[in-house]
Amino acid sequence: MRRLGLVFLALVALAGALYGSAHLMTGSSGFARAVVWGESDIDDRHRFPAREIEAGAYVWRLPRAPARLGLDGFLERRSTRAFVVLHHGRVVYERYFNGGSREELETSFSVAKSFVSTLIGIAIEEGAIRGLDEPVTRRLPELEERDPRFARISIRDLLSMSSGLRYEEDGMPWSDDTVTYYGADLRDVALENTEVDQDPGLGFHYNNFNPLLLGLILERATQMPVADYMETRLWRPMGAEADGSWSLDSEGSGFEKMESGVNARARDLARYGLLMLRQGRAHGRRVVSPAWVRAATTGDGPYGLGWWLTPRSRAGQEAFLARGKYGQVIAVDRANDAVVVRLGSDEAGVDWGTLALEVAGDLDP
Repeated sequence: MRRLGLVFLALVALAGALYGSAHLMTGSSGFARAVVWGESDIDDRHRFPAREIEAGAYVWRLPRAPARLGLDGFLERRSTRAFVVLHHGRVVYERYFNGGSREELETSFSVAKSFVSTLIGIAIEEGAIRGLDEPVTRRLPELEERDPRFARISIRDLLSMSSGLRYEEDGMPWSDDTVTYYGADLRDVALENTEVDQDPGLGFHYNNFNPLLLGLILERATQMPVADYMETRLWRPMGAEADGSWSLDSEGSGFEKMESGVNARARDLARYGLLMLRQGRAHGRRVVSPAWVRAATTGDGPYGLGWWLTPRSRAGQEAFLARGKYGQVIAVDRANDAVVVRLGSDEAGVDWGTLALEVAGDLDP
């Protein structure tokens, strides 16, 4: 028993030493982050470094026209931190719970993928990217050197999640899901960890390698960090009221977490939804082309180009969603001229996309 006790104490000491070493390496090791930080959560934006996205002098004004929606108790009990509803361009409901506030930057998780889509659309309109059918290997030739099949994959395939790249969600801390979230050098992850599984265009497979590759393409095509491109081409022209940020993989690499890292106030996420509702125009100014907005938010499947579609989208009624983990949602409903934003710390058993569109549909004409 004494020997067993000594062995147990030695194992505990070893585990503590390994954990302590991992803790010291969270700045440079994705594996260490996965071990120490565990499952992702909304406080991760405080753990990762970030590149600021500064607002401009002009703010897109959102008049208030309060309405009684009777949602306060329901939202507070279900881990909601922010809930904003715009109707006809006016704020009809705005509430904060569970530590959220109007001034708080909330992390978007996969809502960031919809921002990536819009930035690609702007880059195409500016001529920095030739078009949706440009092969990814035009900007990333090292992929073709590793596997000639990469040349078949286009920017459209990446945006529509039909690239045919292998992706495994399970198996933390070694899964693709973990590596693409916690990796300390996501450029290397995108260029070295991607593998072609099947021909592109054969089916939808939600895959975080896709936005990482899109980020590399944006970075090389525009010759600036993605957050800086967003600041100058989208955030300021849109009339955001406050600075946002984009979380980075690490201080050393300095590459934006393309799959999940946009941090912003709820009102500015609502402005982004309103921009999409207004066919790419903000306060009368064109920010992104209407043709791009329509291409990104319509289609026959579950996913457009960086936006989740709904049965109503596919029926031509144009209701679409940006969605992220823990129930982060920007819902855009053109039929009812409404935008609904929900941000929280947990989904709490609610399909927030469906609920947001139900709230939009219940607004007075």
